[in-house]
Amino acid sequence: MAGSSHGHGHTPAAWTGSIIAFIGFCVAGAFMVMAQPVGFWAGMVLTVLGGVVGGIMRAMGLGQPKQNHAVQRTAATPEPATAGH
Repeated sequence: MAGSSHGHGHTPAAWTGSIIAFIGFCVAGAFMVMAQPVGFWAGMVLTVLGGVVGGIMRAMGLGQPKQNHAVQRTAATPEPATAGH
C-alpha cells in the first residue's frame, strides 16, 4: 500500500503542513517546560501556521484532488428464486 495513492495525506501540502505544525508543537512544548510564555505562544503560532500553509498549498493544487464517486446502491436481500419456472 506504500505506493498507492488511495489513502489521504500523502501529498506535498499535507506533509509540509504537518511538519510545520509538528515543529510548532515541539517549540511550544519546550518553551512551556522552560516557563517562557512568549516562546510558547510563538510555537502555537507556528502550529496554526502549519494548517494555514497546508491549506494554501492544497488550494494551489498540491493536495489530494477531490474525487466525486457515484455510490451505487444494491439491494440488501438477494432476488427471490422462481420456483418451478
